[in-house]
Amino acid sequence: MDKGRLEAFSDGVIAIIITIMVLELRVPHGDSLQALKPLIPVFISYLLSFIYIGIYWNNHHHMFQVVKSVNGFVLWANLHLLFWMSLVPFVTAWMGENNFTKWPTIFYGISLIMCGVAYRILVISLIRHEGENSLLAEAVGNDFKGRISVVIYAIAIALAWVNPCISFVLYGVVACVWFIPDRRIEKKVMHEEHPQ
Repeated sequence: MDKGRLEAFSDGVIAIIITIMVLELRVPHGDSLQALKPLIPVFISYLLSFIYIGIYWNNHHHMFQVVKSVNGFVLWANLHLLFWMSLVPFVTAWMGENNFTKWPTIFYGISLIMCGVAYRILVISLIRHEGENSLLAEAVGNDFKGRISVVIYAIAIALAWVNPCISFVLYGVVACVWFIPDRRIEKKVMHEEHPQ
């Protein structure tokens, strides 16, 4: 099957997710800078989640540059990823509104770890569809960044029982690891287009 509809649908859902998140930013009551103070945790939560959604969109876009087609399993794997991503606005707002307390921070981490797992399932389903010798399989390799991210999420979730702020910092660390787009796919595409 052609991949175009999957890409268009994913782009639309991701745009809606970002729109929902920004709509959760409420106008402060008052016109002083002091009126902004209660919104700082909400904005920090929004900023981190916006970065995460951007990271997923960016990597999704790069990945589908080397994919030639999709099948039914890939469609469901992509929907699985979009489901977990669609929960990010809820946990973002909950965590920000409650100043990074234990349960909202734990559920934020759960949503992040599930997004990571769902993304990995999508990658595996694409590699199975495209073949073990495909550009995607070669580019992804052993996916150290993906595996270490899930480990850090799990540690952060466990630490939220002790200190939710440390968990939030660890969520930020994972975002920093992924903030620069994954160059593995770009390198493979450039090599295919301009072999030496």
